[in-house]
Amino acid sequence: MGKYSVRVATGDLFLAGSPNQVQLWLVGKHGEADLGTQLRPVWGKEEFEIDVPLHLGRLLMVKLRKHNVLLSVDWFCKWISVQGPGTQGEAFFPCYRWVQGHRIICLPEGTARTLSDDPQNLFKKYREQELEERKKVYRWGSWKDGLILPIAGNRQPDLPRDERFLEDKDLDFSVSLAKALKDMAIKGTLDFINCVKRLEDFKKIFPRGKTALAERVHDSWKSDAFFGYQFLNGANPMLLRRSSRLPARLVLPPGMEDLKTQLEKELQAGSLFEVDFSLLDGVKPNVIIFKPQYVAAPLVMLKLQPDGRLLPMVIQLQPPRYGCPPPLLFLPSDPPMAWLLAKTWVRSSDFQLHQLQSHLLRGHLIAEVIAVATMRSLPSLHPIYKLLIPHFRYTMAINTLARSRLVSEGGIFDLVVSTGSGGHVDILQRATACLTYRSLCPPDDLADRGLLGVKSSLYGQDAIRLWGIISRYVEGMVGLFYKSDQAVKDDLELQAWCREMTETGLQMAQDRGFPISLESRAQLCHFVTMCIFTCTGQHASNHLGQLDWYSWIPNGPCTMRKPPPISKDVTEKDIVDSLPNLHQAHMQKTVTDFLGRRQPVMVALGQHEEKYFSGPEPQAVLRQFREELAAMDKEIDVRNAVLDLPYEYLRPSMVENSVTI
Repeated sequence: MGKYSVRVATGDLFLAGSPNQVQLWLVGKHGEADLGTQLRPVWGKEEFEIDVPLHLGRLLMVKLRKHNVLLSVDWFCKWISVQGPGTQGEAFFPCYRWVQGHRIICLPEGTARTLSDDPQNLFKKYREQELEERKKVYRWGSWKDGLILPIAGNRQPDLPRDERFLEDKDLDFSVSLAKALKDMAIKGTLDFINCVKRLEDFKKIFPRGKTALAERVHDSWKSDAFFGYQFLNGANPMLLRRSSRLPARLVLPPGMEDLKTQLEKELQAGSLFEVDFSLLDGVKPNVIIFKPQYVAAPLVMLKLQPDGRLLPMVIQLQPPRYGCPPPLLFLPSDPPMAWLLAKTWVRSSDFQLHQLQSHLLRGHLIAEVIAVATMRSLPSLHPIYKLLIPHFRYTMAINTLARSRLVSEGGIFDLVVSTGSGGHVDILQRATACLTYRSLCPPDDLADRGLLGVKSSLYGQDAIRLWGIISRYVEGMVGLFYKSDQAVKDDLELQAWCREMTETGLQMAQDRGFPISLESRAQLCHFVTMCIFTCTGQHASNHLGQLDWYSWIPNGPCTMRKPPPISKDVTEKDIVDSLPNLHQAHMQKTVTDFLGRRQPVMVALGQHEEKYFSGPEPQAVLRQFREELAAMDKEIDVRNAVLDLPYEYLRPSMVENSVTI
């Protein structure tokens, strides 16, 4: 019995409010009170006071129902807070989702609880009902055989309302895309009659407002040191590994004994590295406007110099074939145009695996599996749900758009990329089959690839640092709610979540190291750290470099129009004729500009405004996380100030809090 003060926060966007009246109930440990339909949620915050004649005791949840009279207008509710008898200050009820239709929605008080934290089963029925409803809405779909599962739905309107773009993101995406397509249509009309005759002719479509690094790429792309640097810190730093032996596919014909001696010397010194594109071997190339395109599967052997430079030693463009002469090997001592063409083939192959394996699969699609499994398996009261939910914003929406426009039949890949029209699906299937749990965890991945301690691997240094910060954040949160390994083992919701991800979403990935159960706090922390890093740093390190490294088309050609060379008699015209034509280059530039631009609607890592946890302890852990991120940001700024080539793709202020583009 007593007076309660109720505050209701509606989303900040113009269409977040609703003219419909909302009925509220306060649910306490000892009773429930109907507050009637005093609320009409317009933009901003509303506050009212009400006398309740019942003794409610400690407040457990708020229930709400939107009443529709003539029409139903969705309402985005951020949160509800209540002060009054038994609240011990202010009781906070997070929502951060759309209120639709006429059904009753329950918002439990924001204190995170596992099943064991509810000994009187006050929330048991709510947890079960919430998951039952979510599983009807968040359904696993299918896209292509042999791939991990997406959310069901082919278009954004097919998605749950809470997963679609909000109006600011939707407006920015739609307007920017329309402008990009309009510019391409206007400028592209001349592409079919104009042609590229010299490499410098690609300057015609070099983007206005290009980045400083993009300008540097244009000036230095022919350099061997610049070529090697990209495997360490470029758009795709995921393929380089230290050699433990000379690759079996590297066939050295008679007369190359000196090269073999050099390779073995570097191998013994631990300074021999390799990048093997065998995943592309046998992929069926695209046919674009009745003209065949070409795909190679290069092997690059490189040596790490004492000064940190990574220099190529030999390039083999195709694996050896039984019954055929050994494939041609290209060397730095070859005629300059022959060596440049070989490196250009490598850059085009890197473009294919970067976009499909490193960016789409390891960033976007894995993040989607994590998000869908979480929504299906963990109720909103669960601490791991509260920890992860900020890192899922817009991921299902952007992935649905990618499947419908980028890698769909007739999409961008089919139109301009050499692995389009089915080859890209083949690559994704192969990459999925060899995707391991360790490869998604930088300490394990960098150790397996022999890159720990390589000082010129700025990606490696920053990935380890960022992983550590995220890991301490996760450990801090997990420590608040799990006091022993047994508590982890006994959490049935947590175990169901782990199985849902590995067995269903990742399609029985336990044979590649993904867990099907979580047996300790340490194992749980490692797994959750992987989830957050994948949705943030993993994606950022493979997304942010596109505008820098692919604006100059010869450094990352989307397709090759001539087969790999079979001789070293190469001219500049041979290179130009192999590179994308002007129309293809223009489309690559347009898509690169659109996807690679800095996002105006962007939330940096750890800076989400949503407050899912109640209580001072979780807020203290989050505050420490933000302080560590800020310190890392400043240190990278100081480091980059003295570097010839700054590396910023894992700078916390540039890493987005979720996969949104």
